[in-house]
This record gives sequence, structure tokens and C-alpha cells, in this order.
Amino acid sequence: MSAASPEKNARDAMLDVKQDVDPILETFVFLYTESRRATKDIAREHGLTGPQVTVLKLLEGVGDLSLSELSERIQARNSTITGIVDRMQRDGLVVRRRSERDRRVIEIVLTPRGQELARAIPVQPMQMFASALRSLPREDREALRRMLRAMSDHVRTLTEDAPPT
Repeated sequence: MSAASPEKNARDAMLDVKQDVDPILETFVFLYTESRRATKDIAREHGLTGPQVTVLKLLEGVGDLSLSELSERIQARNSTITGIVDRMQRDGLVVRRRSERDRRVIEIVLTPRGQELARAIPVQPMQMFASALRSLPREDREALRRMLRAMSDHVRTLTEDAPPT
């Protein structure tokens, strides 16, 4: 019986990795797509965009944030968030207000209309994911958190090292 060639061993190893990685990637795509679909449906019902719903619910949950803090939490560029906030301000959902803690900082604050709308909008994607996560045993949740943190750190390193587009 002859030993397998190094090329065959390398191909087999690559196939094993592909068979492991592809279903995981498909799951990420499914979760992302379902989250976006649910958010878009909710947004459309209220005459908003998905990102506007995200900003409303984030401000409702954590309170006033600077533009930079908002950008960081949503993982979007300041210029993108500026456009979203401009439209929300135009529609009377948020205002920009100088911070009481640091007068140099401008915070994004929900108006009473924005607060009312935020309360009326369910966080369906987050609730679905939270329910799915709660159904997992604690050890699995802890392992998943470690793995996702490692993946996020790796992706962050790759994107920080990438040349600007």
C-alpha cells in the first residue's frame, strides 16, 4: 500500500476545512439576512429606514450618544451616521445638543416624538436572536462568545490593516 502524495493530503485538508467553514458561513449569511429583513419590515411599517430604527432603538436603550459613539456602536463611518442623523433631525426624531459633561461634545438626543416611536417599535431581530441564544446551554453560550470575540478581533485587524478603498 502506498502513502498518499503530499498534494492529495493538502487537497483533503482543504476540503475538510471547506466542509467545516461553508456551513458556518451560510449560517452567518442566514442570520444577517433574516435580521435585515425583519428590521426592514419593521422600519417600513413606521416610515423609517433600517438604520434609523437601529439608531432609535440604540438611543432608547443607552441614552444620548455623541456622533462618534453612535458610529462606533453601529460599526459605521461618521459620515454615514451624519446623514442618518440629519434626516432623523429633519423629521423631528432627534436633536443635537451640547453635552453637559463636556461642552465640546455634541450629543444626539431623542425628541419626545422619537422616544414615542422608539417605544412603539419592537426589537424583533434582537428578540429572535436573544431567544435562540437563551435556548443554548450556558457552556455553549460562553464558547460562542469566545469564538465570536476572536473572529471579531481577527476581522478588525484585517480591516484596520487594509488600504482605504
